[in-house]
Amino acid sequence: MANYRSNNRKKNAQNKSTVPEQVTKVRTPRQRDNEVFATVSSLLGANRVRLQCMDGIIRMGRIPGSKKKSMWVREGDLVIATPWEVQDSKADVIWRYTRPQVDWLSRKGYLK
Repeated sequence: MANYRSNNRKKNAQNKSTVPEQVTKVRTPRQRDNEVFATVSSLLGANRVRLQCMDGIIRMGRIPGSKKKSMWVREGDLVIATPWEVQDSKADVIWRYTRPQVDWLSRKGYLK
């Protein structure tokens, strides 16, 4: 039993000493698809959010059903939104960035 514990501790120590994971690829908004960066300013319920878009417009965002369970959005998150062609005051949220991805985008100059 003691031998098992010491082997297990060695494995855990080896796993902790590895180099932290670095972000190599980050998705950026596609201009041809009319995508923009947006910040979630408030949660409205029923898969709706209020977005402060980088083009200066405040939009009501909708999280599509295909992304509802896999993408958990909170206030202050940076997302990619696609404005509707019919109503410019509404948009679909299609991507959410993690904290390391936001740091990478700000270092590379994508965010103002």
